[in-house]
Amino acid sequence: MTSQPMAGQPRAGTLPGTSADADDRQPRTGRRRPVGGQRSNVLTIALLACAAYFLLPLAWLVIASTKSNSDLFSTFGLWFAHFNLVGNLRDVFTFQGGIYISWLRNTIFYAVASGVGAAALATAAGYAFAKLHFPGGNALFAIVLGAIMVPLTALAIPTYLLFSKVGLTDTPWAIILPSLVSPFGVYLMRIYAADAIPDSLLESARIDGASEARIFFSVALRLLAPGFVTVLLFALVATWNNYFLPLIMLNSPQYFPLTVGLAQWQSTSSAGSGSQALFSMVITGSLVSIIPLVVAFLFLQRYWQSGLATGGVKQ
Repeated sequence: MTSQPMAGQPRAGTLPGTSADADDRQPRTGRRRPVGGQRSNVLTIALLACAAYFLLPLAWLVIASTKSNSDLFSTFGLWFAHFNLVGNLRDVFTFQGGIYISWLRNTIFYAVASGVGAAALATAAGYAFAKLHFPGGNALFAIVLGAIMVPLTALAIPTYLLFSKVGLTDTPWAIILPSLVSPFGVYLMRIYAADAIPDSLLESARIDGASEARIFFSVALRLLAPGFVTVLLFALVATWNNYFLPLIMLNSPQYFPLTVGLAQWQSTSSAGSGSQALFSMVITGSLVSIIPLVVAFLFLQRYWQSGLATGGVKQ
């Protein structure tokens, strides 16, 4: 039977004053938490704060759309009161002869036409800049990059003056044509096409006698589909939420998109005591207006993610 060394005595095979003996004399303490765990906790808290920042306004919009005008100002904003969503929806779609439906139809038309057109032009231009070498290509692409830095509000007044000269103001073309130009979409598609389309594939098609147009439509366009949908979503959201351009271009309410129409209702509510309060209708109409965008993102998000990943990571 072996005897255990008493506390304070060196273990067998060690000399007094050595590192092993010093380790025995030090009290044992708990292990430190890894630094990586602390960082993950901080990141989790930051992500939760970001999620709350983006979801709280949406939650308020959903809750407020169920309230009447009086309940909006007399109850807590983030909790329900008398449920009046059905009545609010009925008022939104029947007020002023159902003009909200016309605004919704105009917005869908403007967004789809502008989004598809902008994505098609950006795809063709990005493919040309990436795979077709022509004189002045680098200079033109530098101009496109410079155009990204110009704010759209700075171009609104010159665009209005130009369209007024040709008689296109107060028409749907005044919204669609300016929205077809997407410098950022061209930049994104140029980066995406450079990595998504192998040069060997294009050379093989040229050796087989295919023209450049046939190569683009039959070969390249299929490979550029994820990037096309990504630019489509960018243009769709930009046109759907556009307010300043329709505000200065359109005068007739039958051509208004939802942004300008709801702002008109809001200004009517704030005009004075003699006007009808439309706050609940404005909030409910805003809730209805975001539903098509949510549906579009749910159906196209996989193309959005793959398009951004392929364009940003070189394979």
